[in-house]
Amino acid sequence: MAPIDSYDHYLVARQAVQDNVANNLAPTDDQKTILIIIGVYTAAILVLWNMPFIKIVLAPFKLLTVGLHEFSHAIVGCLTCAKIESIEIDPDEGGVTRMRGGIPMCTLPAGYLGSSAIGAILVMCGFNILASKIASIFLGVCLLFTLWWAKNWLTRIIGVVFIGVMIFLWWLAHGVGLRYFVLFVGVMSCLYCLWDILDDLVFRKAYESDASKFAKLCGGCMSSRVWGVLWFFISLAFFVSGILIGLAAFKEDMQTQQQQAQGFGW
Repeated sequence: MAPIDSYDHYLVARQAVQDNVANNLAPTDDQKTILIIIGVYTAAILVLWNMPFIKIVLAPFKLLTVGLHEFSHAIVGCLTCAKIESIEIDPDEGGVTRMRGGIPMCTLPAGYLGSSAIGAILVMCGFNILASKIASIFLGVCLLFTLWWAKNWLTRIIGVVFIGVMIFLWWLAHGVGLRYFVLFVGVMSCLYCLWDILDDLVFRKAYESDASKFAKLCGGCMSSRVWGVLWFFISLAFFVSGILIGLAAFKEDMQTQQQQAQGFGW
């Protein structure tokens, strides 16, 4: 009978865990609104992405996500003892990070995976006003480092403008608007990474992409397209994880969030 009792206890414990997970991921009314906003942001970004003339609305945010991509290369370079020489963003929504030294096996995938991880963190924090304020500090630090390494005026302008926007939204209504800004930047960064990976590495197979260089570094054991698909699914997992963690971690209603945010900063 002992084995049967143990199995019964196992079934009860497993059901309790499943119920707990289901309860944690069940969205509150406020979270349902955030999920709808994420859906609207996603649809708007996809519609406006290549629409003639109107796509200019997204241009500053595309450049911002390029900056986060290059920052990710640079910060991993620093962690692997590289000397960062410069970060540059160009008007065609491209960018380059120049460094000496470091570990290419780490720095090459860091652009896509790092910026998608940053996007996922911002999406997660977008479920809560206080968390959005903290995330804006993190994003501001990323931009300040990018400014430090910047070698062209466009990179500097993008950094200064978005730091200014975050300071303004932090002050406005105790940061309520900052929440939706952080959420939008997070969604934009995740989608930009996903699309850029597919566009550059899978559909067009750009030979000078990070994945192409990474494939050569690995001795050609897998093609750049295979690495692109792998990075795509990792980035997608980051995006989904950001949403799920946000649902589980931030259950406060709007009034409670505003009270918490009032005690943090302005």
